[in-house]
Amino acid sequence: MHEIDLMSGKKFHIVSNFKNAFNGIFMLIRDGKIFRVHLFIAIAVIIAGIILRIEKIECLIIILTIGVVLSAEAFNTSLEKLSDHVSPEYHSAIKKVKDKAAAAVLLVSIAAAIIGLIIFIPYLIALLK
Repeated sequence: MHEIDLMSGKKFHIVSNFKNAFNGIFMLIRDGKIFRVHLFIAIAVIIAGIILRIEKIECLIIILTIGVVLSAEAFNTSLEKLSDHVSPEYHSAIKKVKDKAAAAVLLVSIAAAIIGLIIFIPYLIALLK
């Protein structure tokens, strides 16, 4: 099933686009050490949510938050790989870009941790009573 991109007039295949996206996910899992850490934490949080039977809206917030963190890490990893390819030698401008991308991941990770605490602490307190 080919479709025409109205902006460029080029043909593209939607199945091929999804195949490329899933290939990117598999590469992130295979090659991205930090991505795997984020993924492990995400799975642990999902399991905790199931065990604690969090509310539907809380579950949606957790899923969205996980998506933001994993996406930020995917962008960061991609930017680092591209930067290393374009400029294998040290360059201060490249370092600044990499540091800023890493900061973005850190910021969304801190926000995700705060969201997680706000959602899970009441359930953990109730569990201990």
